[in-house]
Amino acid sequence: MADPIPVPVGILRLPRGPDSSGSRGFSCNPRNFQNPHNSQNSQDFHNSQDVQNSRAELRARFLRLLSSARGRPARFSLWNGLELRAEFGAADVHTGAFQVDSLQTPLGIQGSALLRCGDVLEFSFPLE
Repeated sequence: MADPIPVPVGILRLPRGPDSSGSRGFSCNPRNFQNPHNSQNSQDFHNSQDVQNSRAELRARFLRLLSSARGRPARFSLWNGLELRAEFGAADVHTGAFQVDSLQTPLGIQGSALLRCGDVLEFSFPLE
């Protein structure tokens, strides 16, 4: 009996983390923490209601977009470089997935599928 042919395994390269100076998004300085009880940051604390209102409005817009997108053709770009086309179905916030119909993949067309949000880099609705 012949030995099985080894299957090549791809290498997963993770993004580099922040360096010790904190220049890549993380600060090593604990004084940058915004404490609402600190008089210096009290103005930021009062403006947080404005920030919360803005975020609520953006979330409402996004949810209206998703509800009006049902049945429209969509294009999904995945992190691995694949571009997929499908008919948008729905988005599940709790499990983090997009439900699509007629998913066009390099291997063929799937009647329906779930795309994990973590795999999707971006999605759009092309004007056709």
